[in-house]
Amino acid sequence: MTKIQGFGLGLRVEHYAAFEAGVDAAVRPDWLEIISENYMVPGGKPLWHLERIRADYPLVMHGVSMSIGSTAPLDLDYLRDLKALADRLQPGWVSDHICWTGVDHRNLHDLLPMPYTAASLDHLTPRVQQVQELLQRPLVLENVSSYVRFAADEMSEAEFVAELLRRTGAGLLLDVNNIYVSSRNHGFDASDYLDRLPAAQVRQIHLAGHEDRGDIVIDTHDHPVRDEVWALYAEAVRRFGAVPTMIERDDHIPPLPELLAELDQARAVARAALETVPA
Repeated sequence: MTKIQGFGLGLRVEHYAAFEAGVDAAVRPDWLEIISENYMVPGGKPLWHLERIRADYPLVMHGVSMSIGSTAPLDLDYLRDLKALADRLQPGWVSDHICWTGVDHRNLHDLLPMPYTAASLDHLTPRVQQVQELLQRPLVLENVSSYVRFAADEMSEAEFVAELLRRTGAGLLLDVNNIYVSSRNHGFDASDYLDRLPAAQVRQIHLAGHEDRGDIVIDTHDHPVRDEVWALYAEAVRRFGAVPTMIERDDHIPPLPELLAELDQARAVARAALETVPA
């Protein structure tokens, strides 16, 4: 597997040409994250571009359709295709979300939260283990943003995530923006959330923008990272250290130089945070 460190970007179609032309070494990302489903095909233009770009950049794979939390059986055809892509690319890791995306072979194309209950943990644990056994590598799981709570919840989201990681040995893709969004929507303490996570299992950090409507905050990935999220990211760095970090942008995608400037801001925030950690 490829070693991943430093600061990365999500690879998007809009930036294929810029990456293929070459990015100045002073500002280029250290690695790229791909959306797995975009490349789970036997051939075609997306893979052609990816093969050219991956010659210059280490990769990680990030999925949106595993539906690890669904009550439907795991899609073994999907998982075999995912493994084939991972075997081909040898990414630093393979990630997806702690969520469900549909039932009865219907993909709702949304990342829907789990109820935070012991029953959910009992349901998720063997499914995560099955995926890890099939992929023959640890799975990295991301916390999702949410807008409603389940009446059945028996624990906090942070307690749920920490226990799932403890049971399965999976890694955590810590989405700092999602924590901020959910903390605003549900009124919990984002710093306390960070305190409850197992530092040794935090493998990657996502940063993204959101839409603040006052009474609700929406995880949109179409804005620059906001000041409040930068501040929470600095807290995460002080707790977890120099975890590989990337910027996500999925809509209103700007020219690559704008994202590279934002990535440089992530470097500066992380550097300043690390300087305040006692030796």
